[in-house]
Amino acid sequence: MVKRMFDFIGSFIGLIILFPFFIIIAILIKLNSKGPVFYKQQRVGLNNTNFGLYKFRSMYINADKKGLLTVGGRDSRITSMGYFLRKYKIDELPQLINVLLGEMSLVGPRPEVRKYVDYYNAEQMRVLSVKPGITDNASIAFIDENVLLAQAADPEKYYIETLIPQKTAIYLEYVDTRNLWKDIKIIFKTIFNVFR
Repeated sequence: MVKRMFDFIGSFIGLIILFPFFIIIAILIKLNSKGPVFYKQQRVGLNNTNFGLYKFRSMYINADKKGLLTVGGRDSRITSMGYFLRKYKIDELPQLINVLLGEMSLVGPRPEVRKYVDYYNAEQMRVLSVKPGITDNASIAFIDENVLLAQAADPEKYYIETLIPQKTAIYLEYVDTRNLWKDIKIIFKTIFNVFR
């Protein structure tokens, strides 16, 4: 209950403060490439249920049909504006809407697409016992995940066999030790690492 109040108040205030900034970003996205301002993707959330995750669109239309993973800092599917949005994690900010709606938390395991959740073992499925979040310790640890994927001979295999186990281990540590104070520390740690 306390966490939900924290999430609701935090996302509500965040959306009000960021609204003028959202308008500017929306205009820049529209000027930069054809397509909608927002991108909505199906992700897996609490209790293994699907929900639509919101992001600022950072790729060209239908780019996700060429693969779900973003490989390297200059993936050709990413727009020039999208590169900037991704570099500073600005594309993630519309997820405050998901938090306000109660589909996500400010802090929690990052929501995965169904394709990769299907690789979870029974222990890893415990990740879905809490609401997914905008940020967590795995997001900080793998802030340059696309660079790691670019260095792999087979990015998808590397993601499934190496990154998923490493990330879910961090998610599970959060699931077992979560509290409001830890959430606050992760939020500030995330802000510091994005602008470092």
